[in-house]
Amino acid sequence: MSLTGTPFLYTTIVLSVVALILPLVLWSRMRGPKAVRTVARVLMLLFAQATAVTLIFVVVNNQNDLYDNWADLLGTGDHVQQAANLGQDGTGGIALRRLPKVRQTFTAAEGAAMHAAGGVRVTQLKGRVSGVNAEVYVWLPPQYDEPGYRNHRFPVVELLPGYPGSAKAWFGSLKVHEQLLPLMRSGRVAPFILVAPRTNLLAGVDTGCANIPGTVNADSWLSIDVPRMVTDNFRAAAAPANWAVAGYSAGAHCAVKLAVAHPDRYRAAISLSGYNDPIGERNSLAAQSVTLRERNNPYLLLRKAAVPPRIALYLSGESGDGYQAGVALEQLAKAPTTVHVVFLPRSAGGHNMALWRPQVPAVFEWLTVNMGQSRARSGTTPREPSSAGSTHAALASGTASRAGAARKR
Repeated sequence: MSLTGTPFLYTTIVLSVVALILPLVLWSRMRGPKAVRTVARVLMLLFAQATAVTLIFVVVNNQNDLYDNWADLLGTGDHVQQAANLGQDGTGGIALRRLPKVRQTFTAAEGAAMHAAGGVRVTQLKGRVSGVNAEVYVWLPPQYDEPGYRNHRFPVVELLPGYPGSAKAWFGSLKVHEQLLPLMRSGRVAPFILVAPRTNLLAGVDTGCANIPGTVNADSWLSIDVPRMVTDNFRAAAAPANWAVAGYSAGAHCAVKLAVAHPDRYRAAISLSGYNDPIGERNSLAAQSVTLRERNNPYLLLRKAAVPPRIALYLSGESGDGYQAGVALEQLAKAPTTVHVVFLPRSAGGHNMALWRPQVPAVFEWLTVNMGQSRARSGTTPREPSSAGSTHAALASGTASRAGAARKR
C-alpha cells in the first residue's frame, strides 16, 4: 500500500475510529484477572495513541510531500549506482556533446494534483554521468502542443524540494502547474517546461546537491544528466540563457549554489527561505567538513569567482530565515550578476508551504522578465535596506541576529 495513496489514508482513518470506539465499548466489559484487564486496557490506549499519531503524520506528509514512499520514510532508499570522481566541472572528462541521445519512456504520474492542469509525467532516469538512478517529473506548458509552437524550443525551470522532501512537492503541495497554467495562457508568464528531479538520493541524509567522490554525485545529476535528458526528449532550449533552477529551504540553497557554480548551465535561480552555508541543514553531506562547506557555499563561490557570472538571483525570506543570506549575496554581487531580495514579514507565515505557495506567480513573472522571455519591465517589489550591524559570516550563513534585522526596518 502506497504511503501517500488514498487507500492508506482511509485505512488510518478507519483504524483511528476503531481505536477510539474500542475503549468506550469494552472498558467496563473486561473479564478475567485484574492484571489481564489492566494490560488489555493499556493496550487499547496505546493502540488509540498510535493510530492518532499515524493519522496526523499521514495528513501532514500528504500536505507537505515530505516522504514519497516507504523507502524514503524508513531510510532504506538508495538511488546511487556509482559515485566516481568527476573532477571540478562534474563531467569526469566525458565529452557530453558526443554522448548519444537517450529516449525515455514517460507515464502519467500518480499522486495528489498530478493529473491537474494537463497532467504531470514521470520517467526513471539512469544518469550516464552521475551514476544516479531516480525518477524525474516533467510538466509541459499549454503551448507545447499548439501548432503555432511546433518549431519552438521552450525554456526550462528545474524545481527542487526541501529536505526531507518529495520531487512531487512543487506539483502537489505548491500546485505550481495549476497556478501557472492561466498565467501562461494569458501571456503573463512564459511557457516554461517544469522539471522536478528526485533530490533525496541517499537514505537518511541530504546530499546538499554536492559531488562527493565515493558517496554521491548529486550536482552532476541535477546540472548535467537531468538537463540532457530533457533536451533529448522534449523541444527544450539547450542554451544556459533558457535554464533556471528554483527551490525552497534546502532546495533553495541548492538552486543558488547550482547557478553560481555553473553559469554555463543556468541563467537564473530562485531561493525561497534558503541559506548559503550548507550548515543551514545540519543533516547535509555538504556540511560534514570545512572543505565541503566552502565548495558548496554560493556566497564563497561568488566571492572567489574570477569573473562575475552572468546570472540573475531572486531570494526571498523572513529575517533569520533566508533574508540575510539574500542580502549577503546582494552586497557581494557585481555586474553582470544581479540579485533581487524580497523581505517577508513574520506575519506572512513560517517555514512551510503556506509561505512559499503564494510566491509562485511573482517568482515566475520575475523569471519571465529576467530570462529574456518578455519585453516587460522588471517588477518593483520593495526591498528592505541592507543588514547593517550583521557580520559577513552571519550574512553568508543566513544566521544574522534578529536584532540586526530589526535595525534594518
